[in-house]
Amino acid sequence: MYIAFFGQLVSAMAFSLIFPFLPLYVQYLGTHMGPSLEFWAGMAFSSQAITMALASPIWGALSDRYGRKVMLERAMFGGAVLLCLMAFVRSAEELALLRAIQGLITGTVSAANALVAGEAPRERIGYAMGLLQVGFWGGVAVGPLIGGILADAWGFRIPFVVTGALLAISGFLIWFGVHEQFNPALSTSLRVRGFLSGWKELLCRPGIRITYTMRFVATVGQTLIQPIAPLFIQSLLSSGAPVGTFTGVTAGLASASSIGSAIYLGRLGDRIGQCRVLRASLLTAAFLYLLQSFVTNAWQLLVLQMLGGAALGGIIPTLSALLARYGHYGEEGNLYGLDNSISSAARATAPMLGAAIAMGLNLRATFVASGVLFFLSAMLASVGFLREEPSLGKETSSFHPAQR
Repeated sequence: MYIAFFGQLVSAMAFSLIFPFLPLYVQYLGTHMGPSLEFWAGMAFSSQAITMALASPIWGALSDRYGRKVMLERAMFGGAVLLCLMAFVRSAEELALLRAIQGLITGTVSAANALVAGEAPRERIGYAMGLLQVGFWGGVAVGPLIGGILADAWGFRIPFVVTGALLAISGFLIWFGVHEQFNPALSTSLRVRGFLSGWKELLCRPGIRITYTMRFVATVGQTLIQPIAPLFIQSLLSSGAPVGTFTGVTAGLASASSIGSAIYLGRLGDRIGQCRVLRASLLTAAFLYLLQSFVTNAWQLLVLQMLGGAALGGIIPTLSALLARYGHYGEEGNLYGLDNSISSAARATAPMLGAAIAMGLNLRATFVASGVLFFLSAMLASVGFLREEPSLGKETSSFHPAQR
């Protein structure tokens, strides 16, 4: 578990390392085709999310047949090769193409979730998913800072090489340090069902269907403000203030508060029920995001973003834990493959929706929209989860095949 946590930390740090300067790298490379550099900067971000949404369910289904560890290795070593290649591209078009291929090949978060969910006892799944989330947010918080320093010191290409090296290190850590109790007999029965029937069976279960719906809505609510956050912070600061630094500090502190709350709320969910923690976290996030639309000073936004990050620490891992509770041992790949596809689709949709709301209304309306989405998710949780998550006494959901 702790090796998987460290692998998640390093891989998240690696993938987020390039975010601060990716648009600048596009500008540095230039374009040989008609569309503007702004278009290719957008494509460099969105192409990876779109292709990952398409590929994740397939990789997830394959992991249920051939093992989750090998799929995590595929994501890490494949990402290492592709990120190193990005250091040698000659145009924005080549970069966008490699980013699209990256979405097809990688997917370390869903692969790690499936591996840990397949090995962890169900009665401790909240703690396990919370710990993975701490690794993810820790990497996301540190990665951009390291990437910005490397880009300023040695140029835009070196961080891609460093990213590839970090992913390779993560892959070797998982390879030598993690043992998977994969059940080949169970995988044989899954092959008979086929991909489509496996996905259909999952989507027909009310608990899983409602959890996927909430994942999409909550992820849209979380990422809706990303394209307008720097502009909104700029409007709150005085002229000449370091907007980029303040934006980075705000994002980093929000991630840090998510780290602080994820393990505690994950363990709390194991004791009192994941659904209760989820509803409380969603309502808290809704209230905090609505308050952010009324701020008049940048420090007020900073404080509310930190508190909102703590609420997100109770939403993201709790939804992952609920999927494990509603799922059965042997189908973790399908579960988290579809989950990653839904999250990727939300991340591809939200920035465009947030920009449209800001242009049609104003910057503050985007925070209102995020708050409304979190509130709707809380209402959906109250109506959809009429009963608490399945009892741990059920063999299909509580015992690992080795324990049976």
